[in-house]
Amino acid sequence: MPPSPQSRNGAEAARRAWMGVLARASAEQIARHLADLPPAPAHVRLRGPETGLLMVRGRAGGDGAPFNLGEMTVTRCAVRLPDGRVGHAYVAGRDARQAELAALVDALMLDEAARPAVEAAVIAPLSAAQQAARDEAARKAAATRVNFFTMTQMR
Repeated sequence: MPPSPQSRNGAEAARRAWMGVLARASAEQIARHLADLPPAPAHVRLRGPETGLLMVRGRAGGDGAPFNLGEMTVTRCAVRLPDGRVGHAYVAGRDARQAELAALVDALMLDEAARPAVEAAVIAPLSAAQQAARDEAARKAAATRVNFFTMTQMR
């Protein structure tokens, strides 16, 4: 029986979330957390890692007509594990190792039995570190905030 649209959408959202975490992490961070797991099975590169350009599109005001903002460098990779699971990754920049490691983790996360261990060892710590960095940047930005309403009332 094929999966329902709701479960398929949930699985796609979960995959999108872990791929976002992997795309924002460096190769060194991914490798460091992968070392906490048993050795990953040997994988075969299906594609890449290949570096190329991607057109970035924007919209004026968020809902206006789309326009080409410019190009950015991306690296993509696809790997297959011995059991047939295929992982894919696209990362910003030219880091081929990051793309390959992200594709490997993606393939590992597709195994329902191994997913909790991979998520606990790799995805959760990376996500927590990224959230801490965002919180720190927000804290620093908030410290420079000026309340102009208060300044006008002081005159």
